Formats: sequence, structure tokens, C-alpha cells
Amino acid sequence: MHSLRTILPYFRPYRVGLFWGIVCVVFANAFQIAGPWFMKLAIDALGDPDATRRQIAVFAALIVAASFIGGAFRFGMRQLLNGVSRRIEADLRDDFFDHLLRMDATFYGSTRTGDLMSRATNDTLAIRMAAGPAIMYTVNTIASFVFTLAFMLAISPKLTMYALIPMVVLPPIVLIFGGIIHRRFEEIQEQFSSLSTFVQENLSGVRLIRAYGQEDAQRSQFDDYNLDYRARNMRLVFTAGLFHPLLMLMAGTAVVIVTGFGALEVMRDAISLGDFVAFGFYLTLLIWPMIALGWVVNLYQRGAASMGRINRIFDTESALAFPEPPQSVSAARGTIEFKNVSFRYPDTERPVLEDVSFRIEAGRTAAIVGPTGSGKTTIVALMTRLYDPTEGEILLDDVPLTEVDPAELRGLFGVVPQDPFLFSDTIAGNIGLGVEGEPLPDDVGEGTTEIARAVRTSAEVAQLHGQIEDFPAGYGTLLGERGINLSGGQKQRATLARALARDPTILVLDDALSAVDTHTESSILSDLRNVTRLRTSIIISHRASAVMDADTILVLDEGRIVEHGRHEDLIVGGGTYARLLRRQMIAEDLAATS
Repeated sequence: MHSLRTILPYFRPYRVGLFWGIVCVVFANAFQIAGPWFMKLAIDALGDPDATRRQIAVFAALIVAASFIGGAFRFGMRQLLNGVSRRIEADLRDDFFDHLLRMDATFYGSTRTGDLMSRATNDTLAIRMAAGPAIMYTVNTIASFVFTLAFMLAISPKLTMYALIPMVVLPPIVLIFGGIIHRRFEEIQEQFSSLSTFVQENLSGVRLIRAYGQEDAQRSQFDDYNLDYRARNMRLVFTAGLFHPLLMLMAGTAVVIVTGFGALEVMRDAISLGDFVAFGFYLTLLIWPMIALGWVVNLYQRGAASMGRINRIFDTESALAFPEPPQSVSAARGTIEFKNVSFRYPDTERPVLEDVSFRIEAGRTAAIVGPTGSGKTTIVALMTRLYDPTEGEILLDDVPLTEVDPAELRGLFGVVPQDPFLFSDTIAGNIGLGVEGEPLPDDVGEGTTEIARAVRTSAEVAQLHGQIEDFPAGYGTLLGERGINLSGGQKQRATLARALARDPTILVLDDALSAVDTHTESSILSDLRNVTRLRTSIIISHRASAVMDADTILVLDEGRIVEHGRHEDLIVGGGTYARLLRRQMIAEDLAATS
């Protein structure tokens, strides 16, 4: 239960609503308790020969008024306390998402997406129930118990003592079942995370599953996950199902005791008939807190289990250093320098980069080539601070990257990754992602705003504008998940246009034209030369046509820079670069003749 302490700061902005919500709970119970007391007075008045219809009518009106006012307070308590819990849920989910955005790539490499989705949805819902309805019913239970017990004692202390006998066993039962509920709900949430991950991966890779004919195998595996999830839920249902009847058994025992001893008290004239009837109502009201207590314990245990799961993410710190205060690089020119940089991925022993040193001056174009697995993409990841180097230092305009806020740093980059990713948004929305300024107009193709021109111009450079115009909705065409309704080449060109639209200080093309035909690539590279003259550009490619015009070419092999220079000089040198180029030319000749 101590896990729930971390939710307490979220109540601070809503403490006024919380206070008045609790006040409403107290008054709602006060007026609920008043009803049976007015009924007692009315019944006792019926035995008085001097009683009048007017007196009975007054008592009836008081009972109705108490019910009406109590109902109004109950509406207020639900509106206020449940409203507070909804706001806390939204704040917690915001903080959780903000924390995820600050995490480094290592975290996402070891944490399943479905698990994070489960915590952001299912677990926050369980915490909301603990932060709202559970608190409301806790106060309601306490207030109802105190008021009811006070009136029962006023009627007959002896009868009250008899009624409370079954409640002696209540605390141990609550403790035992509370622990079981906590463990079983945590098991359910863990299995729900696995189920969510499985579904997410299958929906993302549905084409691959169909291509390999794995529908039946995946359906069988899903059934296993689903049946396990059901079995865990059934164990919790069994526990909760046993818990509530035990509470009802104690309540029923109390009713039997009160009925027997209460009747004897009436016959001895120790209490009146009105007292007996009112005491029966109060006993019924006392039973509800006993039942509600079990439900409240259930909610708290579920909330504590979920808060513990979310706290484990909150307690995970990013491996990246966040300087306080950071140095500003908003006016950076774009000079990148690696000084004796080595890097190995977490939990691995093999270094990906070893003692890498180079300097790319602002406004110059550098190309990075090398065989698969030589560390080319890792260099880009280090430049954008997805990781920090294991050894050495990386500088931007002579400022160490570890002294720069990663968000501000990444705002200077326009990166076209190897694996193009598009969102389920319009083509214009995907290309204009990250472009600051006024919102995109409805018709980007004809728009005259600055952002519309930036989106359209970048699409023209990426040789995509004409194809977009051929779509029925043009730039307003809605893409499917990951841009599924575009070809591989169109996806790459869309991500290239997105990088260009934000007018980055540093442009990085990581094998960005591998799915584009050579004719289109030639046109794109021709237009890109005008773009790259104005900014620092880094091109990673296996094609010589993409890198041959670079100011300098860095040749990587097994994590080390083995050559660097211009295209012509490296060809004359006959080293690794020349061998890579010959292999590429042979591969292209074979492809052309096949």
C-alpha cells in the first residue's frame, strides 16, 4: 500500500475540491442517518393517543426532506471526488508520457511497447479508482459507521454490543484477503502487458505474418496468452467472490442476533417499537460499510499494485545526462567533432566504435561509408544523443553535447533514418511534423502561408510533389499506420521531405534513398546539392552516386575510421573505399543483366 504514497502530490492542485467533496460525504451520511430517526419518532407517535395527522405528516415530510437533501449531497460528493480523480488520472498519464519522452534508446531496447501501453492505460485507470471512488467510499464508510453507531448506542448500548460481536473477525479477514487481491491483480496486469505487446507486434507485422502463412500459429499463441489472462482473472474473481460472502455472513449473523435480542428488549419494554424498527434500519445501514470495506480494500490493493508498476518506470532514470543549467546551442553553426569516441551498447562487450575522431566544419558535406555493421548508424545516434559515448567526447561548435539539453540539440537536426516511419496522419501533417509556426492550411498544395510553402518545397526537392498531387486528396491524403498505403520509395521521400521542411542546421541522411530508383535518386541528389550548400550535411549510403560529391568521405570498418578523403583520392588509394565501390558496381551489373 505504500506505493500509493507517490500519488499524494497529485492531490495538491485539487485540495479544495477534495475538501468540499469530503464535506458532502459527511453531510450525505448525516441526512441518511436522520431518516430512520424520524421514522422512529413517527412510529412512537402512533402509539400516543394525542397524536394528530399533522404530526405524522410532519414526520413524513422530514423523512422525504432528509432523503432529498442527502441525495443532493451524494450528487455533490460524486461530482467533486470523481472529478478530482479524473484530473489526477490525466495529470499522472501526462507525467508518465513526459517521462517516457525523456528516456534514452537503451530503455526502449529493453522495455516492451505493449507493457508501456498497459501501464499508461490500464494501470492509470486502477490508480484513478483508488484516488477517487476508493477515497469517497472510505470516507463514506467511516462517516456512515460513526453516525450509525452513535444512533444505535443512543437507542440501546446492549443491543449495539450484540450487533458488533461478528465484526471482531473483520480486521484479520480484510488483511488476509487484501494481500491475496494485491498479488493476483499484479499478476493480471503483468499478463495484460504481455497480451498487449503480442497484439501490438502482430498488428504492426501483419504483412509478414501473412507472407509466411503464420496466421494459425499466431492465433494459437494468442489463445494461450488470452486463456492465461482469463485464468488469472478467474482466480481474482474467486478471491473476491469468497471475500464478499464472508462479509455478508457476518452481517447476516448480526441481523439474527439483533432480531432475537431486540424482540426480547421490546417485550420487556426496555426499548420502544419505534426504537426496534429504527435499530433494524441502522443495522442495515451498518452492513453497507462492512460490504463497502471489502470493495474499498480491493480498489486500494489494485491501485497500489498499478502504482508500483508505474513507479518502477518513474524510478528508471535516463542514461543520458541532463545538465543543469544546459548550454544553449540555438545559434549553432553546425560544426561537429568526435574526439577519441568509443561506444558499446549496454549489456554488451563488443565495441561498436573504437577511438573514432573526425571534424565536420559547418556548412560542409561529409559522407560515411562502410560495410554493414561497421558503426555508421551508431555515429548518427551519438550525434543526436540517443546514446552518450562510452569513452571520448562529441562537440557541437566546440560545446560538449553532454552540456546541451537533448531536446534543443535534436531541434537542430533533420534526420532521415534507414527505416522510414510515418504517422497515421495526412501527408501534409507528416511532412510538416516539427515545423514551428502557424497551423497547416487545409489545402497545402495551393496554400501561401510559410509552412505550406515549406512543406510543398521540401516535397518538390524529394521528388514527391507530383505523386502527392495525383492522390485524390492531395496533401490531405490520410495515411494508414506507418504509411502503409505508400510504397517503400515514397515513404523514404516523405521522410526526406519532413527533414527538409524544418530547415535544419544539420541534415543527416542515413541510407535514405536505398528504396528509390537510380533515376529518381539522381534528380533528388541534384536538388539536394542546393540544399546541402546551406547547412552541415552527413550522408550515409552504400551507393557511390550519393557520396561521391561530398567534401570528405569517412570510411568505417569494424568500428574504426580506416580512410578519409575525397572520392577521387580514395579511388586512387585503392583501399577499403575502392573495394566497396567495385563490389557495388559488380552487384549493379549483375542486377542489370538478370
